[in-house]
Amino acid sequence: MPVTATSAAAPRPLVFAGFPANSWAFALRMWLAMMLALYVSFWLELESPSSSALTVAILALPTRGQGMEKAGYRLFATAIGVVASIAIAGLFSQTDGLLLAVLGIWIGLCVYAAGMLDGNRAYAAALCCITVALVDIQQIDTPLQVFPAGVARGAGIGIGVLAVALVNEILATPDYHPVLAGRIEALHRGVTRLAQGAEPASAPAAARLLHDIAALRPEIASLATESSIGTARGAAARSALVDLVSALSLGRMLAALPAASTASAGLMAMSRSWLQSEISRKNAQVRGSLGALREGTRPYRAWRAPLYRSRRIAAETAARATISFTLIALFFVLTGWPATELCLSLVAAIIGLGSTTPAPRIFALVTVTAIPIACVLAGVLKYLVFNGVSEFQLLAMGLAPVVIGLALLISLPNPILSSLGRLVLVFTIAVLAPTNPQSYAPGVFLETSLFACLSAVLVFAAQSLLPPLSGDRRVRLLLGETHRELRDLDSGRARDLAPEEAAFRDAARIEQIVTANGALPLDGQITAKAMRGFDQAEALRRCRAELDRLRQGPLAGAAQDAQDALARRNTSAILAAAEALRQAAARSNLSANSAIAMLIPASGAFAPSQSPNQGERP
Repeated sequence: MPVTATSAAAPRPLVFAGFPANSWAFALRMWLAMMLALYVSFWLELESPSSSALTVAILALPTRGQGMEKAGYRLFATAIGVVASIAIAGLFSQTDGLLLAVLGIWIGLCVYAAGMLDGNRAYAAALCCITVALVDIQQIDTPLQVFPAGVARGAGIGIGVLAVALVNEILATPDYHPVLAGRIEALHRGVTRLAQGAEPASAPAAARLLHDIAALRPEIASLATESSIGTARGAAARSALVDLVSALSLGRMLAALPAASTASAGLMAMSRSWLQSEISRKNAQVRGSLGALREGTRPYRAWRAPLYRSRRIAAETAARATISFTLIALFFVLTGWPATELCLSLVAAIIGLGSTTPAPRIFALVTVTAIPIACVLAGVLKYLVFNGVSEFQLLAMGLAPVVIGLALLISLPNPILSSLGRLVLVFTIAVLAPTNPQSYAPGVFLETSLFACLSAVLVFAAQSLLPPLSGDRRVRLLLGETHRELRDLDSGRARDLAPEEAAFRDAARIEQIVTANGALPLDGQITAKAMRGFDQAEALRRCRAELDRLRQGPLAGAAQDAQDALARRNTSAILAAAEALRQAAARSNLSANSAIAMLIPASGAFAPSQSPNQGERP
C-alpha cells in the first residue's frame, strides 16, 4: 500500500505569532526565572538585586546543560574578579592615575586569556575584567566599599543562578545532547558524501566542513552539567568530532590520488585500498561514538579535541584592548566630568565581551544600536508603565512583554538579531535597575542613560582610532604559524598529540581562518593555501606515525630513507622510498602496507604542480 505524502511528512512544529512553541517555552522560562530572582533578592534586601536579574538574562540559553555550564563559569569568574578587585583597590586606591593604568593592564590580561580560550571559558576570562570594572571603578572614590560591593554582586549572581536552575528543573528544560547528536550526524553525512565523491572535495567545501566540525567543540563542555552521565557523553562527542576530521582528511587524500601521484599501479592500488578501508573504519567509529553519545556510555576511545591557540593574535588583541581602555580613561580625566564611573565600567564590559567574539568591531556597532533601544525601553517601563508603583506583582506584569519579547528575539537563528536581543535585554535591566522600593528620579535616569550610550560610542570611536586586529592580519598570522609548524614536524617537535588529535587541532585553526573576516566569504586562494597546509601536515604526521612503528626491525633502514625523503619534500624521492619500502617488506616477508599507503598521498601533497610555490619548504 503506497504511503501518502501526509503520513510521510514530518509533523510541523506548533507556531504562534511567527515563533515556534519551543521559543515561547524558552521565553516563559526566562521571565519566570527573572521574576523569581528579583523576588528573592527583594525579600533578602540585597544591595544589588539587579545583578540577579542580569544573571538570568545572561544565562538565558535554550537547554539546561548550556545554562548550567555558563552559570558555573560565571560564579567562578565572579569570585576571581572580586578577589582581584580587593587586591587592586588595596594596593592602588590612593593613586587614581596608577589605578586606572593597572585596571587597563588587568583588562589586557583578561582579554589575552579570552583569546587563548573558547566558549564559556573565554566568557569567564572576559567576566573577570568586567567584575573588576564594576566593583573597582564604581567604587573608585570609596575604596572601603569594594568588599561589600563585591559580596553584594556575588550574592545577586548566586541567586540568579539558583533561580535559573530551579525553573529549568521544574519546567523540564530540554537537554542539549539530542541536538548535538543531530548536528554531528548531519556533519557525518556531509563528510561521507565528500569522501565518496558525491560532492566535490574542493578546498572551500572541505574548509566549510572543518569549520562546522571544529565550531562544535566549545558546546561539548555543556554536556557534563546535564546529568551524571554527561561526562561520558562529552567524551563520545569529542571522539566523534575527532574521527570526523580524520575521515575528511583521509577522503581528501583518496580524492587526490589519481591526479597527484605518478606511482606505479601496484602502489596506487595499495594506497587506494588502504585509504578506503581506513575511511570505512573511521565512519564506523563515528557511528559508534554517536551511539555512545545518545546512550550515555563511554566511546571506544576517548580522543582529546585540542583547541588551536595563537599567542600572537591573543597578545595583539590584548594590547589593543589595554590601549583603548587607557585612552578612554584619559579622556575622562582630561574632561573632568563628574560621575563617569558607570561609563568607564561599561567601557570595560564592552571591551571584555567584544574580545569573545570573532569581530569586536561589529559587536561594538551592535552595542551602539542596542544601548539606546534599551534606554528607551527602560524609560517607558519606569515612567509610563510603572509610573510610581512599588508592588512586585505590577513589576512582574510590566516586565513580562519586554522580557518575553526580547527572549523570543534571542531564540532566532540569526546571530545578529539574537545578539541584539540579548544586549538590549541586558542593558534594559541594567539601566532600569529594579530596586525595592523602585527609584523614580528622572535626573539619575537621564544621567545613567546618557553615560551608557556614551560608553558604547567611545568604544566604537576608540576602535576607529585603533582598529581591532583585521581579518586579513589574522589570516596572515595563522598561515605563517601553519608553515612554522610544518618545519617543527621536520625537527621532531610537536609530537605530543596523536595524528587524529593533531588533525582536529589543525581543523580548529582552519575554523579561525574561515571566521577571521566575520560573515564575509573567504578568498578562494587563501582557502586553498590553508587547506594545502592542512593536507601537508596530516600527511606528514600520519607518515611519520606509521614509519616510527618500523624503526625497530629489519625495515628500519628503508623507513629512515622514507623519513629523509619526507624531510626534503621531494615527490620523486618519496615515491622511490615507498617502492623501496615495499620491496624491503617483501624480502623480509613483513607488512608495511599502512606506511606505504600513506607515502603515496604524501607525495601528492607536496607536488609543486598542485599549487606553485606552496609545496616548497619555507
